[in-house]
Amino acid sequence: MSEQDNIDRVWDIIEKVEVCMLTTQFSGGLRARPIEVRPDRPAALIFFVTDVHSLKEGEIEAAPDVGLAFIDSKDKAYLSITGRARVTRDAAKTKEVWRKTDELWWPGGPTDAHVCLLRIEPLTAELWDGPASAAVVAFEFAKAKMTGKEPKLGENRKLTVDM
Repeated sequence: MSEQDNIDRVWDIIEKVEVCMLTTQFSGGLRARPIEVRPDRPAALIFFVTDVHSLKEGEIEAAPDVGLAFIDSKDKAYLSITGRARVTRDAAKTKEVWRKTDELWWPGGPTDAHVCLLRIEPLTAELWDGPASAAVVAFEFAKAKMTGKEPKLGENRKLTVDM
C-alpha cells in the first residue's frame, strides 16, 4: 500500500469509530477516558467537545502530547495515534462539530460558557488490520499448531502521518 493509502485507511477508521480512548498525562502517570470523536479530515485534525472544568483541560495544557486508541471490532482494526492537543474556544468550529446530543451536557448549546474543544493534531499512527473473521483466526491457529509456523493474523503498519 502507498503512504497515502495508509493515511486514508487511518482516517477511514477515525471517521467510522464514534468513540475512542483519549490518554493524557498527569503528575501521577497516565489517564484514559472515552470521548466522542469529531474528525476533520480536510484539516487533518481531530476535535472533541468537552467541558472547560474537566481534568483533561489542565492535563493537556501542562503536557500536550496525548494518545488516542480506536477499535473497529467489526473490521478487526486497531488504531493508536500519538498527537499534540490543545484546548480551544473556537465558536465557529464548535458550532460546526456540534451534535444535538451535546445539549444533554450543555443545554446552552455550542455557545454555552462551559463548552470548549480539544483540538488534536495527529503526529503518528500505528495500525493493526486483523483478519476479517473469527473463522480465519481459528483456521490460522489450527494451521500454526499443525505446521509449527506463526499464524497469519493480520498486518501491522506503523505510519507517520504527515499533516
